[in-house]
Amino acid sequence: MNVFYNREGIGDTLIIMIKDMEHTAFEKKGNVARIYDEKTNDTTGYNIFGASKYMEIDAKGPVKLTEALMDKLNGILAENGFDEKLEADLSPKFVVGYVKEKVKHPDSDHLSICQVDVGNETLQIVCGAPNVEAGQKVVVAKVGACMPNGMIIKDASLRGVASSGMICSARELGLPNAPQKKGILVLDDEYEVGREFPLPA
Repeated sequence: MNVFYNREGIGDTLIIMIKDMEHTAFEKKGNVARIYDEKTNDTTGYNIFGASKYMEIDAKGPVKLTEALMDKLNGILAENGFDEKLEADLSPKFVVGYVKEKVKHPDSDHLSICQVDVGNETLQIVCGAPNVEAGQKVVVAKVGACMPNGMIIKDASLRGVASSGMICSARELGLPNAPQKKGILVLDDEYEVGREFPLPA
């Protein structure tokens, strides 16, 4: 689940994205519109109109998910006549990873298949950066992460190889003074594998 708010760009509307689906329809109650798949009735998201009447939102793009925000959102849905309870994985989505192994992609000259330890699991990530190597500490955007440019990281298959997550460059993370040349951000040894990597506000 991802939440977005940009008053200058789209007005005073909080956008809640739960999942992608085709055949979407919507129903509106009060200040909330529920978006759903008209074939399965599965909810794909919500729009909360006049969001600033319900809460103070200091965001211009992705909104950080917290327990307090989830409680507030569920209260808004209930107040507007919706019974559904929102649930979200609140674990960090940008974490320090350790590249345990790198092998060449069998069907690509520039892609590598990496096994990356992120603390509680090892992820297989297909990476196109020219400077990725085994033994590096890197920043991993896990599945569900929302990049500063608004792209949401999803499980994917790159030329037939499964990939779960992304090894990030400084520019992709929106870090100040990020180099423009292509390549991932390689971290110093003092970073702890599995810990959250904070993005600039």
